[in-house]
Amino acid sequence: MRKVKLQMQMTVDGFVAGPNGEMDWMVLNWDDKVKEYVTEITESVDCILLGRKLAQGFIPTWASRLADQSTADAFAKKMVETHKIVLTKTLTKSEWQNTDLAKGDLIGEINKLKAQNGKDIIVYGGATLVSALIRAKLIDEFHLFVNPVAIGNGMTIFKELIGKQNFILAKSIAFECGIVVLNYQPK
Repeated sequence: MRKVKLQMQMTVDGFVAGPNGEMDWMVLNWDDKVKEYVTEITESVDCILLGRKLAQGFIPTWASRLADQSTADAFAKKMVETHKIVLTKTLTKSEWQNTDLAKGDLIGEINKLKAQNGKDIIVYGGATLVSALIRAKLIDEFHLFVNPVAIGNGMTIFKELIGKQNFILAKSIAFECGIVVLNYQPK
């Protein structure tokens, strides 16, 4: 069965975006070790799962980055060429290349994807989708990129929890740029 991995940037105080979706707090000057870690966790992936709001920025940004010779690289190619599923209740057709829409029940859609043949699935967000996935206990690996900043309030991915969820720390890595990755698995 395919695993669902979450790769999510967050602040020290647990927010994944500001109150209005701001992400200007993220550390973007990743050192080579962070890039290697991201490449490692995406090597086993052949599907990207996105919420509608994030998809509207994520997909065009990576396509633009790949088209621009100054920013095109192997990772941009991977983000563009990997099949994407956008979970949505509002879109009626996909505007993007290599992207399908999933409009059904979240748990049913994810379990159907996990049961299909293929490599793992990676989730990049947004906050509402990730919150629902965590609540439904559908994430198999958490890769939380804790940035060295606190913003005081904003969007969190744990707000939908009903009861406690326990995790096992698989590894933690501190990088020179100040990011600490916490890799957890559900207990």
